[in-house]
Formats: sequence, structure tokens, C-alpha cells
Amino acid sequence: MKPLLRITLFILFGFPSFAQQADSVTFCQAKWNTTAVAPKTKLYTHQFADSSLFKANQYISYLTIKSGGKAPVCYIGYEEKELIVTSTFAEKHQAVAAINGTFFDIKNGGSVDFLKVNDSVINQSRLDKNGKRTFHQEAAVVINQHKVGIKNWDGTNTWENNLKDENVMVSGPLLILSNVDEKLDSISFNKTRHPRTALGIRPDGTVVLLTVDGRQENSAGMNLFELTKIMKWLGCSSAINLDGGGSTTLWVKSYGDNGVVNHPSDNKKWDHEGQRKVANIIYIKSKP
Repeated sequence: MKPLLRITLFILFGFPSFAQQADSVTFCQAKWNTTAVAPKTKLYTHQFADSSLFKANQYISYLTIKSGGKAPVCYIGYEEKELIVTSTFAEKHQAVAAINGTFFDIKNGGSVDFLKVNDSVINQSRLDKNGKRTFHQEAAVVINQHKVGIKNWDGTNTWENNLKDENVMVSGPLLILSNVDEKLDSISFNKTRHPRTALGIRPDGTVVLLTVDGRQENSAGMNLFELTKIMKWLGCSSAINLDGGGSTTLWVKSYGDNGVVNHPSDNKKWDHEGQRKVANIIYIKSKP
């Protein structure tokens, strides 16, 4: 191969591969602040400064909840119509920790995506004006006997109503399922950096609840292609995007002044006060 051709191929294909490898090294070598939250449950936080991750500043917070023993388990908290900030939701349910849930009607309250709790349907998915489901109605978090799973839309119109799972929170887009990356459309929602909330599951059943701050100088946020990489680097074999933007909130009992770990963006300040009211959450607490 001629030297000029080698250089051209390296420019075309080598740089992206090198950049991705550098990002993974940056992420995996980060010195995370770690806090024990409950049995088998840890909180990790880290500020990636100097544009060191995906060529941007990033602030990432996540919980890992291992299964078994005295570890807390997952539940869904909701209001059928009212909107409440994540911290108030969590305190109401005497939670150990919580993240915001799926997409909702910001004016009138209630989830716009299917929600079932303890075998009772709370909200139905609101389809678009053409009767089609949106990009965040093609996957779901399911919880059965406190065991968390992720399911993909089967292509039918009655998919969510046919699910036999005890608890169902439709959301999306799906990021990873059974170690296979989901093919994401090139729509603005997927390509643009925003605050993000995600749930992932490792092969051993460990649940990962993650937030990435955004719309701030200290944290740009991520697009879904970047978020997928983060969830893979955290060892998740399946992962799903939840509602993000101003809704993105991770709350842990007795953490800081108000329990909010990340920096919610709804007040456009780099503090822990900018929570947006939401319709539902995923929270953890001890088994009954």
C-alpha cells in the first residue's frame, strides 16, 4: 500500500476509532466519588472537566443496585394527573433513592406513555395525530416480583396492553437489548446533547440508574449515541433512555441539603434546586 494511501485511510478511519478509544479510557480511568447508600447499593459521581469526555465537560451520577440479600428493590411511583418533583415523590414513598421516570403531559399532568403499576393500568400511551406511536413508546421497563427487565416493542398496536408484567413503564428510545446496540434514528432528539436519564441492567441482574447533567458550562449533556456508549462501559447488557432534559433528577436520601445528587437544569443554574415536576419515578426501597 502506498504511503499516501495509508495516510488517507488513517485520516478517514483512524481518528474516530482513536477518539472513541480515548473516551473509553477517560471514562474507565476516572476517579469516581463513591458512597454506600444501602446494602449492595452504591452512588458514583464524577465531573469530567477540561472537555475530556466526548470533547465536552460532563457531570455523571449513577447508582448500582445489586440483587439479592438485603439490597433494596425497584418500584414505580406515580400520580395519574398531578405533577410532583422527584424528591417529593421519593419522600412520599419513603424511598432510599429515585430517578425521574417516563415522558408526561407538562400542562395537564399524567404520563403520555403507558404506565401499569401492580397490575393496574394508570395511563395509556398517547399516539400522535396519525395514530402512530412516538420514538419513546417502543420499549419498556418492566418489574415483576421486584426483578427489573427491559422489553422491546413487538410492532403491534396493542403491545403494551398485552404485556403480562406486573409493572410496566413504556419509554425510550431503547439503547441496548441483550448485548445488541439498538439502531437509533438520526432525529434531532437522538443527535442533540441534552440532560439524560437512563436505566441499565448488567448480566448479573445489577440495576444501574444514571443521570447526565446538561445545558450547562460544567456539563454539556449527551446525545443518545454517546449515552449508549456510557451504558456499555458501565457493563450494561440492556439499557433504555427515560425522560431527560429539565426532568433529569437523581435523588438519594440524606444526600446533601435536599437529596438531589445531580444538577437539574430547569432553573438554568448549576445547583441542586432546579427540579422539574414530573408524573412518575422509579425508586428503590427495602423489600416489604
